[in-house]
Amino acid sequence: MQLHPLLRWPLRLFLLLLAFLLALVLGFSMYAVLALPALQPWHTERLTQEFRAEAHAGLDFDGYLQREALLFEELKARQAAWQAQEHSAERGEWGEWADSRFNPKSQVSRLAEGAPFNRSMRLGVKQARGQALLIHGLTDSPYAMKAMADTLRAQGMAVTLLRLPGHGTLPSMMLEMELRDWRAAVRIAAADVAKRAGPDQPFYLGGFSTGGALALLHSLDTLQDPALRRPDRVLLAAPAIELPPVAAVSNVVDVLHYLPIPLLQKTRWQELIAEYDPYKYNSFPINAGRQVFHATQALQQGLSEAAAAGRLAQMPPVLTYQSVVDATVGATGALDTLYARLPGAQHRLVLFDINRQQHLRSIVSPSSQALLDRVLASPRGYTLEIVSNLDPQSAAVAAQRWAPGASEASADPVSAALQPALQWPFDQVSLGHVSLLWPPNDPIYGYMPGSGRHGVPAIGSWLLRGESGATNLALGSLTRLRSNPFWALIEADLRATLVADLNARAGETKSHP
Repeated sequence: MQLHPLLRWPLRLFLLLLAFLLALVLGFSMYAVLALPALQPWHTERLTQEFRAEAHAGLDFDGYLQREALLFEELKARQAAWQAQEHSAERGEWGEWADSRFNPKSQVSRLAEGAPFNRSMRLGVKQARGQALLIHGLTDSPYAMKAMADTLRAQGMAVTLLRLPGHGTLPSMMLEMELRDWRAAVRIAAADVAKRAGPDQPFYLGGFSTGGALALLHSLDTLQDPALRRPDRVLLAAPAIELPPVAAVSNVVDVLHYLPIPLLQKTRWQELIAEYDPYKYNSFPINAGRQVFHATQALQQGLSEAAAAGRLAQMPPVLTYQSVVDATVGATGALDTLYARLPGAQHRLVLFDINRQQHLRSIVSPSSQALLDRVLASPRGYTLEIVSNLDPQSAAVAAQRWAPGASEASADPVSAALQPALQWPFDQVSLGHVSLLWPPNDPIYGYMPGSGRHGVPAIGSWLLRGESGATNLALGSLTRLRSNPFWALIEADLRATLVADLNARAGETKSHP
C-alpha cells in the first residue's frame, strides 16, 4: 500500500523529528551515565514532609512554617544517619559527605553558622511601616534575598523570606517539585504578608531569577482576582522571563530514567557537583530546568493576555535590576517581554553595563553594546537607567536616567551621591546573574579580602589557578563573580524608592482622611 503523495512529507518530517529526539535522548543518556560522577545519598534519598500544592491545599502560612519545621527535623535526622555511616565507612566512599554542606561539622557549615537562611522566616521590626515578601531563585535559598531584606528592614519594613518547596534541604527534593507547588507557596505567603500589611501599610513583592518570575505571575493574578491584595511595588533582580529555546528539550531528555535500571537514574541530572555551597545546590536536576521553563512559558502567556485585555495599566510599579550580560536568563526577556509592555514612568529598569575601560576593549564581547544600542534606539514607555563607566579611561561608574520616550539622559541623583566610591575593581569585567544581590563583603559570596567567617574564606573569594582537572569542578566556575561591587548603589536606590513610596502614601492619607 502506497501513501498518498500529500502524506509523504509530513510522515518524513515526523520520522526525522522522532529520530532527532531519539538521538538527543540517547546522546544525553550516554553523557550522564559515562561522564557524570556517582550519585550520592543527597541525590537519591527523599524527605517526606515537604509541602505539595495538592496534598496541603488548605494550609495558611503558619501551617506552611509548621510543616517546614517538620521537614527540617527530618533532614536533621537524615544527616545524623549519614554521619553514623560516615564514621563506619572508608573515606573514599564518604569523602564528599565530610566536606559537604550536609555535614554539620564541615568547613562550609562553619562558614554559614549552621545555614539558618535555608528556611522561610519572618524578619520583623519594632514599628513596621510596611510589609515585604521576597522570593529566591532556582536551587537557591532565602539567603539570596537577605541583603535586600536587610535594606528594607533598615527603613522600617517587616520582611518575610519564603523558601520555595524543594529548596534548602537536599538536591533530590528538586526531582519531583512542580511549578504549581511554588505558585501555591507564593500565594500562601503573599496572603499572610498582605494581611499583616492591612489597608494602611504598603506591600512589596520581590524576587530573584525564578523568584522574579513567580512574583510577576502572582502580580498578574492579582489583576484578575479582586480577592488578592495587589502589591504596591514589585522588586525584581535578573527575573527569569525568557530562556533559550534549547530549554524546551528538558521535557524529554531524561525520559530513560523511567526504566528500572539504577544506572539510568543519573539521566535525571544535568550536573552532579560537590555540594560545597551552604545556600545553593550545585547539582542541577533536569526537572529544575523543566519547571522554570514552564514558569517562563506561563509568564509570557500571562503578560500577553494581560496586555491584550488592558490589565497592565493597573500593574503595580515594577523596579528591576539586571546585568546586560547574564548567562542564565539573559537580559532580553526583561527588555522585550516585560518592559516593552509596561506603560508609565513608574516602571523602572536599571541595567548594569560591562566594564568598558580602554584596556579591556580587545577582549569584551560586542553583544552587550549591541543590546544597549538597541534599547536606546527603541521606543520606551518606561524609565531606563544604565550604570556604566564615566569614560573609557576611568574605572568610575555612574547611572544615567532616561525618562519615557526621552533621547537625552540625566544624571541619577542616587549614584551621584555615592561618587567617588563606585569603581570597577581592577580584575572585574562585568556583573552577572549570580552577583547582583550580594554585597562585596558578604561572608558567603563576597570577593573582598577578609570576606568569610571563622577563618573560612568566602566562596566568592575562591580565585584558584591551576591546571584543568586539578579540581572536581571547572576552574572557570570559580571566576564567575558572586557579589556586586555596586551593591551600595542598589542599596541606596532601594532606600530612596521606599522613602518616596512611604512619603507618597502619607500624602495620599492626608489628602483623603
